[in-house]
Amino acid sequence: MTRIAVLDYGMGNLRSVCKALEHVAPRGTTVTLATAAADLARADRVVFPGQGAIGGCVLALQQSGLREALPDAMRDKPFLGICLGLQALYEHSDEGGGVAGLGVLAGQVRRFPGGKDARGNVLKIPHMGWNRVRPTRPHPLWAGIEADERFYFVHSYYADGALPAQIAGECEYGTRFTAAAARDNVFAVQFHPEKSARAGLRLLENFVGWDGKS
Repeated sequence: MTRIAVLDYGMGNLRSVCKALEHVAPRGTTVTLATAAADLARADRVVFPGQGAIGGCVLALQQSGLREALPDAMRDKPFLGICLGLQALYEHSDEGGGVAGLGVLAGQVRRFPGGKDARGNVLKIPHMGWNRVRPTRPHPLWAGIEADERFYFVHSYYADGALPAQIAGECEYGTRFTAAAARDNVFAVQFHPEKSARAGLRLLENFVGWDGKS
């Protein structure tokens, strides 16, 4: 039996993530919420979803004991970060006056500057809706997904990845930003695959079958 643990630290749309994983997972897979370190230790795969502010996210992880358990979970288990679950993996976020992240990925999280794009269109914040993602390198989680496929985004801050080798996909909204990042057995996306129709479900299906190697 394969066990997928979805981090539950009081933030994020957990129900839709769990339902999407259950939809694509093969028979015999269990999808459960992880509220403590022991839940992560028992899991075969881990999903880190989230919506909201990173300061509250980091604090909730600390209070639940999940933050101390995450390095072990990310050491060798297939690991997927979604939205805030991507941003928290970086070294630092400008949100809330500055918050230290988990430092799994090199780079910073910055606020969209707003303004207008090259065509004069107003760039509203948050960046909300469907936008194209361009894979920057092959990865098992991109299997069966066309280049420049559209995914659904909701975010006011974006990841500015510092190492090209860790960037797996990019998107543009006034500025180019990291839409997907990968390092060893960790893959993380800024968009919401559980809200991204066929392409999003395919990415989740790829994750469920992924051995953690790129």
